[in-house]
Amino acid sequence: MHMWNRLIGSLLTLLAIVLAPLHLGAQEDTVAKGKQLFTQQGCYGCHMIEKYGTPIATDLSHVGAKYDRAYLTRWLKDPTAQKPTAHMPKIALTDTEAQALAAYLASLR
Repeated sequence: MHMWNRLIGSLLTLLAIVLAPLHLGAQEDTVAKGKQLFTQQGCYGCHMIEKYGTPIATDLSHVGAKYDRAYLTRWLKDPTAQKPTAHMPKIALTDTEAQALAAYLASLR
């Protein structure tokens, strides 16, 4: 039994090593899609990232250091559910788009 546990453990480790680049590539694609959505949805009309955008609302240059991806996804889906006094409008995003935009924002550190 001990030999089988070691063999299974070794196979799982090898599988993780082989699949890691695929996961990282998918993550990079998601972040790139989120960056594209930031522009397409007009987020820069109120928010700044570095020197890009308009300083009306919160500067998002380092938002990922403050909030995780899960929180940002919930925020994007319904800002007033997270903070009733939020001035941000609810944006029409699919779940996939909200997750991609959240991934991009979470990458900003």
